[in-house]
Parts: sequence; C-alpha cells; structure tokens
Amino acid sequence: MINLVLSFFTAVLIVVFVIPTIRMVSSMKGLFDIPDERKVHFLDIPRLGGLAIFAGFFISTKLWGIWTDTSLPRIQYFEAALFILFFSGLKDDLVKLTPYKKLLAQLLATVIIIAGEDIRIKSFFGIFGIFELSYPVSFALTLFTFIVITNSFNLIDGIDGLAGGIGLITSLTFGLWFNFNGNMGWSIMAFSMSGALLGFLFFNFNPAKIFMGDSGALVIGFVMSVFAIQFIDLSASSGSTIPAPSIAIAILIIPLIDTLRVVIIRLIKKHPPFKADQNHIHHSILAIGLNHTETSLLLYLVNIIFVIIAFIMKESTLTSHMLTIFGIALILSFIPNFLFQQMKNESTFMKEKAIKNRKIERGEL
Repeated sequence: MINLVLSFFTAVLIVVFVIPTIRMVSSMKGLFDIPDERKVHFLDIPRLGGLAIFAGFFISTKLWGIWTDTSLPRIQYFEAALFILFFSGLKDDLVKLTPYKKLLAQLLATVIIIAGEDIRIKSFFGIFGIFELSYPVSFALTLFTFIVITNSFNLIDGIDGLAGGIGLITSLTFGLWFNFNGNMGWSIMAFSMSGALLGFLFFNFNPAKIFMGDSGALVIGFVMSVFAIQFIDLSASSGSTIPAPSIAIAILIIPLIDTLRVVIIRLIKKHPPFKADQNHIHHSILAIGLNHTETSLLLYLVNIIFVIIAFIMKESTLTSHMLTIFGIALILSFIPNFLFQQMKNESTFMKEKAIKNRKIERGEL
C-alpha cells in the first residue's frame, strides 16, 4: 500500500515541479497552440504538457513499481511502445505529423505491446456464441481496440480539463480494481498515471495555462488501452463472472461514446469520418450555454455515474449489460444536440415574431 501512495504523490510532485519550466521554455521558443476557427480557446497556450505527464508517470512507475507481480509481463516492451507513442506525439506538437505517420506510430506501438507482452483480447466472452479467439482474430481485434481507445482520448482533448479529468477518473478506477484484486504492479502503474494527471489538472483546469498536446493525449489513451485489456484479461483468468468487457467500456464511456457519436454524425453528413470538426459532445454542451468548467464537471459526473451503474449491474449477462450501457450512453450523447436545436428553433421563432410585430405596427400587414 505504501508504494501506491508514494507512486501517486511522486507523479503529482514531478508534474507540478516540471510544468512551470515547460511553460517558460514554451514561451521563450513560441511553442503555442494557436487558436483557429475549430478551437474554443482564444489565447496562445503552451502545448507541451504531455512531456510532464509522461515524465511523472514513467519516473514514478520505475521508482515504485513492484516487478515481482506475476500479472506483469516483460515490461520493457510496454516501455518501448510508450516511447514510440510519446515521441511521435511530441514531434506532432512541435512540427506536425501527417495523420498517416501518427497512425503508423500507433500501429507499431500496438504490435510491440501485443507481440512482446501478449497483452490482447483473448476471448469474446460468449458474444454471438463466441468464446476463445484464434490468435489472428485476437491480434486484429486488439489492434483495433488500441487504435480506437488511444485516439478517443485525443478526440476529447478539446476543452480545458476534460481529457485530463476523464483520464484521472479512468486510471483511478482501474487502479482501485487492480489493487482490490491483488494485481499490485498494475495498480501502481495506474496510480502513477492518476498522480501525473492530477498534477497536470492544476495547470489545465479552466483557465488552462498549458495543454497536454498529442504527446499527452496519445500516451494517456495508449496506457488506458493497456489497463482496459488487462482488466478484461485478469478478470477472466481469475474466474470472475463480472461482464468485464462491458464494465471496461463503461469506465471509458466518455471518450468511446464521443468517438462513436462523431463518426455517426460525419457519416450521416457524408463527411470523412476522420476530418476534424466541432461535433464532439463537449462542443454541443458549450453551445447550449455551459462554460468550460461546467462542461468538464458535467462529463466527469456522467463518467462516474456510468462506472457506478456498471458495477451495480455486475451480475447481469454481458449482452444485457453492454446493451444497457451503450444504449443509455448513445441516447444521452445526443441530448445536447437536441437542446441546442430547440434553442435555435425558439430563437428563430422569436426573431420572426418580432419582425412580424414591427410590420404590423408599421401597417405593412
């Protein structure tokens, strides 16, 4: 237990100590996130917060990790994959990479983690009557899962405090579960990430003084992918009957449902599914009048509620559990759009009514 506490606070202190220096250097070198028509901030903000997150997580894990934990694989492959993701994200923050090069780095990192650590989805848990997966199918499904989760955190990094806060909730949830189930090595890694993100939020919560950039978002998403797949695999290997895949989805519900929702909207509008826009959940909530702080706090609350619901329903079958979680989430995700459309319609109606009244007063009608 002492290692959990030390890993958490070591990561917090590293991030809090490092970020002021990163901000100073970013200001000296002009390394800012410049506002444009797609972004919701109006000031030039340093964007290298991912450097602090990575340092806090990596150093804390190396200092306090328990490598005798039998559930931990050969951790050097995990580290190699993490370095690839971090440096590709850092290069994108500095000079911009093409989407294809970023995807290539993600694929390479994922192949390393699957082939080297054997971290993969090994069963379908009875969905469609399928249980154990062949290695090629398992490999492909895990590759897809890593890419989706990794990029989903990058997609929600659109307003102050959102990606960092959701990452904190997610990593703490996984960390507590690993701890309660005796997987101390993984728990320390999760608490290290939680500490790094808490330290980052001191500077990123509205008004943000620094952004995490791709170097932060990709690392967070990748680490959460590892935690999610380990959560599923360790649940199965321990003989637990909980619907682990669905619970993992509930823990990651905000980034996953936002990604699904955005892709659906883009396909409906016949736009490229990977083209950046302002159709994310946080954009819709901002549009109905909430500010950055209120939007982030609301989505934190929703994420926590889904985690609670998921564990309350842990006796349900996997199919019913997954349908319930996804169904509720998908419906809720479109409510901000519905409210915004109602506000637009009401505003249009009031404008038309005012024009009509003026015409009546002038005797034109």
